[in-house]
Amino acid sequence: SGRDGVGDFKAGGIRPPASLPPADIISTVEFNHTGELLATGDKGGRVVIFQREPESKNAPHSQGEYDVYSTFQSHEPEFDYLKSLEIEEKINKIKWLPQQNAAHSLLSTNDKTIKLWKITERDKRPEGYNLKDEEGKLKDLSTVTSLQVPVLKPMDLMVEVSPRRIFANGHTYHINSISVNSDCETYMSADDLRINLWHLAITDRSFNIVDIKPANMEDLTEVITASEFHPHHCNLFVYSSSKGSLRLCDMRAAALCDKHSKLFEEPEDPSNRSFFSEIISSVSDVKFSHSGRYMLTRDYLTVKVWDLNMEARPIETYQVHDYLRSKLCSLYENDCIFDKFECAWNGSDSVIMTGAYNNFFRMFDRNTKRDVTLEASRESSKPRAVLKPRRVCVGGKRRRDDISVDSLDFTKKILHTAWHPAENIIAIAATNNLYIFQDKVNSDMH
Repeated sequence: SGRDGVGDFKAGGIRPPASLPPADIISTVEFNHTGELLATGDKGGRVVIFQREPESKNAPHSQGEYDVYSTFQSHEPEFDYLKSLEIEEKINKIKWLPQQNAAHSLLSTNDKTIKLWKITERDKRPEGYNLKDEEGKLKDLSTVTSLQVPVLKPMDLMVEVSPRRIFANGHTYHINSISVNSDCETYMSADDLRINLWHLAITDRSFNIVDIKPANMEDLTEVITASEFHPHHCNLFVYSSSKGSLRLCDMRAAALCDKHSKLFEEPEDPSNRSFFSEIISSVSDVKFSHSGRYMLTRDYLTVKVWDLNMEARPIETYQVHDYLRSKLCSLYENDCIFDKFECAWNGSDSVIMTGAYNNFFRMFDRNTKRDVTLEASRESSKPRAVLKPRRVCVGGKRRRDDISVDSLDFTKKILHTAWHPAENIIAIAATNNLYIFQDKVNSDMH
C-alpha cells in the first residue's frame, strides 16, 4: 500500500467539533483488523464506529474518508454501594475481535466492566407472512384461504449493535488494558495489581494469571500500567510497570505468572537522577510489533523499541519532547507529568508514532532515523491540506514558523493514536476531535 517511512500526510475526515462537555472527550481509538472500521470511545461511555468509504469512479480521491457507521451507548455510570464509589462510564479501551462471519465484534471496557458487542447489518426484510399481517399482528386463521411463500425485500441499511456478553466483577482496581489472544478464544484484562484471563464464551469466571498485590499494601512499590498478548504465540504476554520495566510471561510455565520469563529493564543513568526520575520512567503503553519480534514502549519523554531477544536495554530510543526536561517541575504541579501517552506501529513496523502536547504528534522512521512533528488542529487540517512539519525551539534564535517551548498549550494533548494495519492512514484523537490523515503519495495514486 504505497511506501513506508515518514512521509507527507494530508487531512482526511474530521469528526465535527462541539462545545466541550467532558463526555465528548475521546478516550480510546482502535482500527479493526482490516482497517475498514475505526472505533472511538469517549468519556460519556459512547462508542462511535466509522466505516471507510469505498472508492467511487466519480470521486477517485474519496477513498480513505471515514463516515459514521454506528453510535451506541456502551457503558452507563454506576455506583458501588459497598465501597461508596462512583464508577464512571468512560471507555478505557476498545479491542476488535478477528472477524469470523458477516458480523463484527468488539470488546469495550470502563474501569470495572468489560462488554462484548456484536455489530450486524440488515438490508432486507421478510414480507408476505401467511399468519401475520403487515403490522405483525396475527391474522384470524379462518380468513387464511391460500398459502404464499414469504419473500425478502430490500430495505434501507440498518446497523444493529447488540450486547452479547457482560464480563463483570473480575477486578478490584481500575482496568487499564484489555488484549485479545491470537487463539481467538480468550482475552486478558489488567488492572493496577492483577491480570485476569477470560474465555470469550464464559462470563461468570476468569483466571488470575498475575497478582503483584503485596500482603501489606504499605509495601507496594509498583503497579501494572499496560499489558498485551503476543500477536502469534498464544502463551506469551507482556506487562509494563510504573517502574519502567517490562515482564514477558509464558503461560506454559505456570498457572500463575508472577514469576516472569524475561525482565526488560534499562539501567538508570546516575547523572540523570532527579526527583522526577521514577515518575517519568513509568511505562504508559506497550505494543508488540506486527512481526512479534519487537516491543514498543512509551514513557513520559521517550519511545523505546525492545528486541524480545535482548533484555538488558532497548535497541532504539527516540526523544519525543526532550525540551520538556527543564519544565518537569511545572508539569508536576499541573499534573501533566502523569499523562499517559499511547504509541503505535505502522503496518510494516518501520515507523512508530506517539502523541505530545499542543496537539502535536511525532513520527520516527526506524530505517532512515528521520523524525517529524505534525500538528492535528482545525487550522492546519483543512481537508486535503498537506501537514507542515512543526518545530519547537528552546531559547536562542527562532525560525519564522517555530513555536517556543514556553507557548506550548498543555491542555491540548494527543494521548490516543492508531495506525491502519496495512496502509498509511492514521487516526489521532485530539480532545473531542478525531482527525484522520493519510499519506499524500498513496492518495495521489488513487
